[in-house]
Amino acid sequence: MGRAAKANSAQAGLDFSSPFDVICGVDEAGRGPLAGPVVAAAVIFDPAKPRINGLDDSKALSAKRREELYEKIVERALAYCIASASVEEIDTINILHASMLAMKRAVEGLSVLPTLVKVDGNRCPLLSIRSEAVIGGDALVKQISAASILAKVARDCMLVALHDTYPMYGFNVHSGYGTPQHLKALRAHGPCVHHRRSFVPVREAHALFGSVLPEIVPEVLQVAARIEGELDASAL
Repeated sequence: MGRAAKANSAQAGLDFSSPFDVICGVDEAGRGPLAGPVVAAAVIFDPAKPRINGLDDSKALSAKRREELYEKIVERALAYCIASASVEEIDTINILHASMLAMKRAVEGLSVLPTLVKVDGNRCPLLSIRSEAVIGGDALVKQISAASILAKVARDCMLVALHDTYPMYGFNVHSGYGTPQHLKALRAHGPCVHHRRSFVPVREAHALFGSVLPEIVPEVLQVAARIEGELDASAL
């Protein structure tokens, strides 16, 4: 893919794109849940096809609206790719690194090579393509909004499929997040193989059932705890 280049973080208010850039938007879904993979998507718009109206941060849209937009994005994109990092990878390299890995896989899976990758958040995965981190990008950059929607809908579908095998947890309702319903089910039934052992509520449920867990690197546990703390604070 050409010379390796360090991922760049964009300074607030600056735009590093040019009219000649092939821009790819990237976002992830599922950083905070207690179960399931983290999923990322990369999207390049097709300038020859009609603009997609109504794009926004996936969290600001209803499930029905996300599904409607998903179909339009897939139909009108010049290229898109959805990728993931597994629960095992999350528990081995930590959730933040796993998120970067999923995003890297999504970009590298595109059938069209972008010249600029715009990533939601304050950091970029290590890519061989010029990249820019955009804080709040899922609401500001339409390509990132589209990626946000693809990642969210794809991950929700994965958790609905898990619900068919593990109906006791209610994955079809909360998508693996630590809701009261999910925490109650963890205490009642114990975790399954799709729960993230690096996350505190899952470890506590394993301890309740006397499970012997493989050793997890302290840094992985610390990052998981920090993500859980950020989610708790954002809910206040």
